[in-house]
Amino acid sequence: MSGTRLFSPFEMGSLNLRNRIVIAPMCQYSATDGQMTDWHLIHLGNLAMSGAAVLTIEATAVLPEGRISYGDVGLYSDACERAMGRVLDGVRRWSDMPIAIQLGHAGRKASSEVPWKGGRQINPKDEGGWKTVAPSPVPFHDDYDHPVALDRAGLAQVRSAFADAARCAAALGLDAVQIHGAHGYLLHQFLSPLSNRRTDDYGGTLENRMRFPLEVFEAVRAAFPADRPVTMRVSATDWAQNGWDIEQTITFCQALEARGCSAIHVSSGGLASHQQIAIGPSYQVPFARAVKENVAIPIIAVGLITEFEQAEAILTTGDADLIAIARAILYDPRWPWHAAAHFGERVWAPDQYLRSQPRQLRHLFDR
Repeated sequence: MSGTRLFSPFEMGSLNLRNRIVIAPMCQYSATDGQMTDWHLIHLGNLAMSGAAVLTIEATAVLPEGRISYGDVGLYSDACERAMGRVLDGVRRWSDMPIAIQLGHAGRKASSEVPWKGGRQINPKDEGGWKTVAPSPVPFHDDYDHPVALDRAGLAQVRSAFADAARCAAALGLDAVQIHGAHGYLLHQFLSPLSNRRTDDYGGTLENRMRFPLEVFEAVRAAFPADRPVTMRVSATDWAQNGWDIEQTITFCQALEARGCSAIHVSSGGLASHQQIAIGPSYQVPFARAVKENVAIPIIAVGLITEFEQAEAILTTGDADLIAIARAILYDPRWPWHAAAHFGERVWAPDQYLRSQPRQLRHLFDR
């Protein structure tokens, strides 16, 4: 039996998680034409040895124009599916960690340069760029190219693309799907009144702004096996006046719960270029708690969770059911091992690594 919440098991649908540590999706901007490369085999294989409960594949575009950058992973073609299958086969050969995938569409924030080259939008006339789409023709920055507002046919195409990608994910044997409804990407753009200026059934009132994201969720839920979880990542606030906020987020999460959502991953920001974020350790955790107080499904907290006691406290105080780490596990790919050592807990490790623990921590690894 575990002595901590962090290392206690957790069930989410068909997933039996060894502990409460989720590896959040992290874009690597290292794909070629949407296809995973050897970088992804190395990157995901490394994280799959970490002892966390579940590994989430980075934001994966459901259409080519839905990629954040030309280096993004996609799941919109046979070639993309084959490339991902090759990587998954390599990872699974050595790790039984459950693997989820985050499916998304970048909307008006697509056609961007990779972060280490500045990250700004590439004009559709320039190499590596393309015309973007959005709920309304409102650019992320004033000097960016104006996106094309999606018409009914465009909405249907995006909705179908999410469902098709979910079916591909199921065929690849992925254990769960997370829909990206946060960080200023397309579904978040529909939710926020700062980016959604529509006057039809998909804009204006909160009910209308939620309509398309909920339709996408329903399409993915119907396309993915019923016994495997479908979750949603949300931004709880735009950190900008008159934007999306926690009260609207709670209403949206309650609607997701009613439609069979398995869990909510609570993040924030990314929609408004003028956002003012009060960043600090656990700065997004109060949003997770606010959502958790209003729904019965599991809540995943994220946001500058870097310390072992910090993670344990988030769980023991009831702020969330699981914690997600991203940059912290890139910096320390054995974060769960070190957390287990700190608390005197046990964690899974491959046979090849069993002799690596310090002599006083020989109890650390499960076999």
